[in-house]
Amino acid sequence: MDIKKLQALITLLDDPDAGIYLKVESELLKGRVEIVPDLEKAWETSDDGIFQKRVENIIHSLQFRNLKKELTDWKRGGADDLLYASYLIAKYNYPDLRFSEVKDKIEKIKRDIWLELNGNMTFLENISVVNYILFDKFNFSRNTIDPLSPRNNFINDVLSSRKGNPVTLSVVYSLICQSLGMPVYGVNLPKNFILVYLDGEMSKDTCDPPDCPALFYINPVNKGAIIGKREIEIFLKQQKITFLDDYFTPCSNRDIVRRMFDNLRFSYDSIGQNEKKIEIIELEKVLDD
Repeated sequence: MDIKKLQALITLLDDPDAGIYLKVESELLKGRVEIVPDLEKAWETSDDGIFQKRVENIIHSLQFRNLKKELTDWKRGGADDLLYASYLIAKYNYPDLRFSEVKDKIEKIKRDIWLELNGNMTFLENISVVNYILFDKFNFSRNTIDPLSPRNNFINDVLSSRKGNPVTLSVVYSLICQSLGMPVYGVNLPKNFILVYLDGEMSKDTCDPPDCPALFYINPVNKGAIIGKREIEIFLKQQKITFLDDYFTPCSNRDIVRRMFDNLRFSYDSIGQNEKKIEIIELEKVLDD
């Protein structure tokens, strides 16, 4: 958008005529997210509450629309990068968040684990190192004090506070393991979320569920406890949940992102933020085929 036109439209945002405001808003919403800094500058230099509220609404609409586009691009691009998708979810609440901020924190944890590994370790010994660094050194754990907080679903908050829910803790765990060459992937278990360590050099892309050979399972909310298929079966029986192959095999990145959106939607619903809940439903629909 031409800068002169943009500035002229911004000056009209405080017009008391609702009809004029709606026309100005419509024109500004034709712009791209790149006009947000100019809108933010206008907000900062004004003390008019109505003007500021109108600017805030336009900024949010532009950023939300752009986020939907980025999520759509991620899906159409193969939905391969789970870290990037987790970053996009966090951008809903932190639109100025940079991907490098999230990636750098993951890399720091990865380096600390890598320094403790050597080529002679068994699979279980590798996981013991991961568990030590994540849960003893960095003190990652489930947020039991505020389990319904939306922050439990934003990866930047999880990496900063080291508190999360089963899904986000599993995302951090699996991303680090995969970056170190360990075939650890998410399992979409109801009422929990766990990880599977696949046999040998397998990955979820080189086997066809339900035939993915699992060496063992990992429960991140229990400090990375190693469990077997039998423990999962007992859990499902206790919860009166019908057995499905999906509860024992790796799930897709899209399934993980959908689960994160489900949790976030529930969080907003539980604290009465209905508008945000509706927007999360809209973002989740992007993942549909």
